[in-house]
Amino acid sequence: MAEREHPADWERCAGCGALVYGKRWTRTLHVCPDCGHHGRLTAPQRLDQLLDPGTAEPLGAVPALHDPLGFVDSRPYAERLDRARADTGLDEAVLCAAGTVEGQPCVAAVMDFRFLGGSLGCGAGALVTHAARTALDRRVPLVLVTASGGARMQEGVLSLMQMAKTAQAMAELDEAGVLTVSVITDPTYGGVAASFAALADVILAEPGARMGFAGPRVVEQTTGETLPEGFQTAEFLLAHGMVDDVVPRVGLRPVLGRLLGLRTPTGPLPPGDADAILRAADDLAGCDPWQGVRLARHPERPSTLDYVRRLVDDFQELHGDRLTEDCPAIVAGTGRLAGTPVVLIGHHKGGSDLGERRRRNFGMAGPAGYRKANRLMRLAAKLGLPVVTLIDTPGAHPGPAAETGGQAAAIAENLRLMARLPVPVVAVLIGEGGSGGALALAVADRVLVCANGTYSVISPEGCAAILWKDARAAPAAAASLRLHPGDLLGLGVVDGIVPEPPDGAHRDHAAAADLLEAAVTAALHELIPWDPERLLADRRARFHRYGTGDRTGPTAADWSQS
Repeated sequence: MAEREHPADWERCAGCGALVYGKRWTRTLHVCPDCGHHGRLTAPQRLDQLLDPGTAEPLGAVPALHDPLGFVDSRPYAERLDRARADTGLDEAVLCAAGTVEGQPCVAAVMDFRFLGGSLGCGAGALVTHAARTALDRRVPLVLVTASGGARMQEGVLSLMQMAKTAQAMAELDEAGVLTVSVITDPTYGGVAASFAALADVILAEPGARMGFAGPRVVEQTTGETLPEGFQTAEFLLAHGMVDDVVPRVGLRPVLGRLLGLRTPTGPLPPGDADAILRAADDLAGCDPWQGVRLARHPERPSTLDYVRRLVDDFQELHGDRLTEDCPAIVAGTGRLAGTPVVLIGHHKGGSDLGERRRRNFGMAGPAGYRKANRLMRLAAKLGLPVVTLIDTPGAHPGPAAETGGQAAAIAENLRLMARLPVPVVAVLIGEGGSGGALALAVADRVLVCANGTYSVISPEGCAAILWKDARAAPAAAASLRLHPGDLLGLGVVDGIVPEPPDGAHRDHAAAADLLEAAVTAALHELIPWDPERLLADRRARFHRYGTGDRTGPTAADWSQS
C-alpha cells in the first residue's frame, strides 16, 4: 500500500487557492504553475535563487540602535524583536551578501517580510547603507530586493531618518558611477518605496508585486475614491512609467546578468570600416527629394526594434519616465552593438501593421518618451556608456495631452542634456527626421543619415500648405527645403550617409542592418577613445557654427584619418 503523503508536502497558492506539491513548488521558485502567482520568498531563499552557487559572501553585522525609544504597546518592542529573530533566524529585516549573478559581481541587500513586515528601522537602514558602501568600495553594482510594509513605528522619528540615510547612500553610488538595481517584490510600501527602492537606476518588479507610498486602503479611506483595477500592481506601475520592466521570477537572473555586465568600453576596439559611410554629396547625385521622402515613410521600412533585433546583443528594454507613463513611440534600453556596450534609444513606428503603428503613435513621441530618453541618457553618462540614437519620426506628438504634459519642456531638456553628455553620442536618421521631435535625439558627436532618410524643420506638405497655400506643392517644397541626404551633407548638418540596399531599406532588412552596423561601428571606433573634454568641446563647436557661415571644424578627411 502506498504511503500517504503528509499535508506538509503540499503548498496552497495564495493567488488561486490551488494545492501544489511541495517539490514542484520548490522547482517553480514558489510560483504557482496554475495561475502564475508569485509566492513570497525568505531572504535566504532569495539569495540562493539570485546568486551563483557557492559565491555568496555574507556581509558582517553593523552597529545600530535596536530599541531607541523603549517603546511599549500591548507588548514591549524588545520582545517583538526577540520573537522576530527567533521565528526567522535573522538579526534584522535585511540580509546582505556579496556574490555573482551569471558571473557578474554585485552586492545584494534582500528584505524579508517575515521580520516585522520588512519594516524600515535603524537596523535595516544600517544594513542597506552598509551594502551600498560595500558596493561603493568594491566598485560593483548594488542589487536591492525589497519587501516592506513601510517605516518601523516602534522606532519613531529615527525610523523616518532611515529614508534620508539610505537615499544619501544611493546618491554616493550615483556620484561614483556605480549601477544600482531594485527588484520590487510584494509588497513594497511606505518608507522603503519612497527611498532606496525608487532611486535605483533600473527598477524591475515581479508580476503582481505592489508598490506605493500609501497602501490602497489608506488611499480609499483618505480620498473616498474607488481605485482602478490592479492599482499599484507591477503591471499598473509599468503602464504608468514607474518601473522599467515586469520580470517573472524564473527570468530574473538572466536579466540581472545582462544589466550587471554593463561596463565602460575599455581596451582595443574592432577596427572601423572607413568605407562604411559615404562622405561626399555627389555619391547621391540625381536623386529626387520627394521620392526620398516617400521612401523614408515606407511602412515596411525597418524601424528601431527591427534593427535592435538584428544588431544588438543582450538588449534589455527599459521603460517609463518615472513620472506618468511609458511612451510606446520611444524604445530605449541597453545592450551590445558589435560587442560594445551601449545605451540605444530610438523612435519606433510599429512596422506595417496598422494597429501596432497606431499604438506606437506612428513614431510621434509625447513628453514621457523624451523624458524616458533623458533618463536613459543620464544612465549612460553615469556608467560611461556610448549613446546610439535611431531617429524615425514625422515629429513630436502634437496632441493636447502632449501639450499639457509639457512637450516643449521635455524636448528642451533633451537638447540641453545631450549638449553636455560626457560620453560619445552617435545619431542616425534611419527614416523621417521631423523637426524638434527628431532633433531631441540628434544633438550628437556624429550625425548620420540613411540614403533614403530625411531631416527637416517641417514636413513638405506642411511647408506647401503654409507658403504655397497648396498642399499639392509638397514635391516642390521637398526640393526647396533641401532635406535630401546629399543636401544635408552639403549643409554640414550630417557627417555622412549610410548606404541602403538597392531600391530602399524596406527591400532587404538584413542587408540594411549590416550597412547600419558598419556605419555606427565606424563612428564609435573613432569617438570612444576621446576623453569627455574633447567630446564636449567638439560638440559645442559643431552646433555653435550652424547658421554663422563658419564652416571650420573637423572635415571628412580629418574624420577618416583620426
